[in-house]
Amino acid sequence: MGLFKSSNPVLSDNILDKSFVMVNEGTMTVNGAINKTLIFLTILIASASGGFYLASTGQLPINAMFAGVFVALGLAFFAYFKPQYVMYIGSAYCLIEGVVVGGLSAIYSFVYPGIIAQALILTGAVLAGMLFLYKAKVIKVTEKFRSIIVMATAGIAIFYLIAFTLGFFGVSIPLLHSNGPMGIGFSLIVTVLAALNLLLDFDFIEKGSEKGLPKYMEWYGAFGLIVTLIWLYLEILRLLSKLRD
Repeated sequence: MGLFKSSNPVLSDNILDKSFVMVNEGTMTVNGAINKTLIFLTILIASASGGFYLASTGQLPINAMFAGVFVALGLAFFAYFKPQYVMYIGSAYCLIEGVVVGGLSAIYSFVYPGIIAQALILTGAVLAGMLFLYKAKVIKVTEKFRSIIVMATAGIAIFYLIAFTLGFFGVSIPLLHSNGPMGIGFSLIVTVLAALNLLLDFDFIEKGSEKGLPKYMEWYGAFGLIVTLIWLYLEILRLLSKLRD
């Protein structure tokens, strides 16, 4: 799941310089992006609840979850090239990724009772905290800051991709799964990185509104924020599980 970044394929800063399909529906606003985020979040939660139930009752095969990851990743990249259709692409993504997240949550919940509530509360707290830091300009999203976060996220994405590929050959990377100091430290760093990506998402939405991007870009900004939130939740879930072991 660490493949999803912000620098996720959706919210690359280059998108602000692209040519857009112009339609007579107004321009992007921050409030509009917030409303779209809530719509995506509702779809995601409903789908995750279904995935949680299916996994809890043994009706969600692991292979189906793997397939869901690849389909969702493909949709995320497709959204970058066709932002005018993100209302539909994002909804499909939330439905599919929601099942995967719900299934993974069920597995974690079975092994670590109560961990899901903790992860959700922490994800919400981190979101609120990063939004406060952004609005208060405690952390400013400069070009240098953006470049550092993008490069770091790309590095983590490559690491996860290598680990995922090696997993098919029965090779496990200790740093990723270890509950020792190194493993916990790694998960903590990735969790912080995911949280910092939220600042890039907020900045994209604000800049898009200031530049008067087309109205449909509200869906695009909302989608990018959802992708990052999913990544953050899963990283917090992984970190909590290591701390419990």
